[in-house]
Amino acid sequence: MPAASFLAASRKPRPPLRERQKCRTPSSPGDDLKVTGIDFLKTQNCRQHHTDAYNIKNLVVRRGQAFQLQLSFSRELKATDKLALRFGIGEKPMKIRGTLMSLNPRQEQDLSGWKISIVKNSGKECLLSVTSSPSAPVGKYFLNVKTGTNIYKPENGDVYLLFNPWCEGDVVFLADEAQRKEYVLNDTGYIYVGSAYNIYNRPWNFGQFEEFVLDACMYLLDKSKLKLSNKRDPMFVSRAMSALVNANDDNGVLLGNWSGNYNNGTSPMDWIGSVSILQQYYKTKKPVCYGQCWVFAGVLTTVMRCLGIPSRCVSNFNSAHDTEENLTVDIYLNEYGEKLDSMSFDSIWNFHVWNDVWMKRRDLPSGFDGWQAIDSTPQEQSQGVFQCGPCPLKAIREGDVYLPFDSKFVYAEVNADKVYWVVKKVNGKDKYIRVSTETRGVGVNISTKAVGQDKREDITAQYKFPEGSEEERKSMQKAISFLRPSGMVPRARFASTVPMNDTGPKPQALRETVSKTGLKLEINNKEALHPGNPLELAITVKISAPGSWTINLAGSCQLQSYTGKVEASLGYVKETIKLEGNAETQVPLKIAPDAYMKTLASVEDEVLVHVTAIAEVQGTDDKLTKETTMRFEYPPITVQMPETAKLNKEFSCAFIFKNKLNVPLDNCKLMVEGLGIFKMSTFEEGDVKPGRILKSEIICTPTRVGEKKIVAKLTSSQIKGISAEKAITIVE
Repeated sequence: MPAASFLAASRKPRPPLRERQKCRTPSSPGDDLKVTGIDFLKTQNCRQHHTDAYNIKNLVVRRGQAFQLQLSFSRELKATDKLALRFGIGEKPMKIRGTLMSLNPRQEQDLSGWKISIVKNSGKECLLSVTSSPSAPVGKYFLNVKTGTNIYKPENGDVYLLFNPWCEGDVVFLADEAQRKEYVLNDTGYIYVGSAYNIYNRPWNFGQFEEFVLDACMYLLDKSKLKLSNKRDPMFVSRAMSALVNANDDNGVLLGNWSGNYNNGTSPMDWIGSVSILQQYYKTKKPVCYGQCWVFAGVLTTVMRCLGIPSRCVSNFNSAHDTEENLTVDIYLNEYGEKLDSMSFDSIWNFHVWNDVWMKRRDLPSGFDGWQAIDSTPQEQSQGVFQCGPCPLKAIREGDVYLPFDSKFVYAEVNADKVYWVVKKVNGKDKYIRVSTETRGVGVNISTKAVGQDKREDITAQYKFPEGSEEERKSMQKAISFLRPSGMVPRARFASTVPMNDTGPKPQALRETVSKTGLKLEINNKEALHPGNPLELAITVKISAPGSWTINLAGSCQLQSYTGKVEASLGYVKETIKLEGNAETQVPLKIAPDAYMKTLASVEDEVLVHVTAIAEVQGTDDKLTKETTMRFEYPPITVQMPETAKLNKEFSCAFIFKNKLNVPLDNCKLMVEGLGIFKMSTFEEGDVKPGRILKSEIICTPTRVGEKKIVAKLTSSQIKGISAEKAITIVE
């Protein structure tokens, strides 16, 4: 049979046209089901999801928890109607990739782990309940509703989906409500600074709920180039954000600057919170100038809390920056005890601030859940980028430094040994003499703000076992077995060309040398250190062994920044002391104001008074070094305002400062901010002579209820930051 005849035979005869028309279901264009509106029920949803504080028009919800949407239709919803809610994320959302969820209320839950159900269907309205998967990618989802062939796109239809520490199925689940309040919802706090035995707090406004901050975080998530599947995982997100909060490599949020010259931007000392930094970054898409470690940590806390990952600022005192991963930091002194900065790549910072974030680590062997260290201060590259962490605190504590990420670096920051070398000229060449090793001086008084209280909590025990304990020794030996072995040689910039004295074996857990004479040194200040007054310091030398002893003592006073960088040498003492057994003597070290006031006014950073002493008992191997860092003390700022105020009702707040110092303060500037009360404001106050009183006033209109804090900071050429804060309760 020819092909044409075969086709004709295989077709069924078609019914006449009239009958074909009869077969169709009658329907009019007006009968199509259309969505006429969506109520995102923002008030109830946001309250239940702990997102009601976000200053944004859109719905913000947390993953793994139900939220409700009220749909309005053109007619009543029938059982035969096709209805699907579609949530999509990313540039090309696709079901197959799990980036497009098409949810039908009449079917079983979507394969992606999302659920939808009809709560109530009455008249032209239908109340739906939607629950996202507790492992859904975090970010901005568009929402549209498909009914038959119609697609409805609501205004402000983007839904922001965050991590959920309240949901047991989420890897950031935090069981304790007080901790969730502190580490996720608290938008103010403190960052601890100063020196190991002279710690003070800097108030900081995290401001994760302020206008444009959530959008800035979403912009950073997009900029991170993370795969969508990795946006599910707080491990990837926190590591990416540790890279993006610094501007190195990726045009991130903040440009670090430790040069002392901040002419083209804001001095790191002048910030009082993260809000203006993130708002400026989101507006310009260019790095904000400038940050130092506490600014990086403050901004990273804001970003983490904003995205729903529990986070805290952590200050490590006497923080080691060990460039060679051999757990020793060499400190070089001249014969007067003055530190020689230029000789070492390593450094010990008075304090260094990073962050801890809370999560389960599904990527590691079991047992490493909980707090993880991350750090956005650009110090060393990790996998070719300035990023650090997340590294489990448990791994640092137990010496498991083979674990990702950057555990060796963080371990050294809290555990390195300080090795002191005196550099002397012998026959025109530098000779290095190892004076002493201090094994307990690094990583002390590790601090964070206490949960629910305005005070410091010491978390050293979460990072390390007690010094000298059996567990600490085991942890140290385990860590050393994973570190790169290298001879214990002073690491000078020109180390290879210099004759070495006293090179030790491969690294081991060093211990302090046992003293024959019981030699001890103490350094203290007789008077408070007020700028403009003489610095009255003293070095106490003690010997506990019987007999007569002759001690060579050298002591120096220097001004240094918090990174340990020497800004000026102010003076020294060099004496030979005779002591009978079990005795002590005090050697004064007095510095006149003229020796340091010029440096105070010319240096843009806050400077600390650093005293180093070296003692050597003649005829023995007893050598000892001791160093201490102290800060200047300043007059306070007083904040005057009522204890309570009403929502949207004006009240006035006054800031008062009296210059009680005997020197004028030049170029005074007062910066104030109250989240939910008033935006950041700056008052240029000019020069303030001794005895003069400053008073600045601001009219406030609170926009949010609850306890709020007002923060003030005064800076001048001589003073780099006097902070004050006061709480007020806003009622309806």
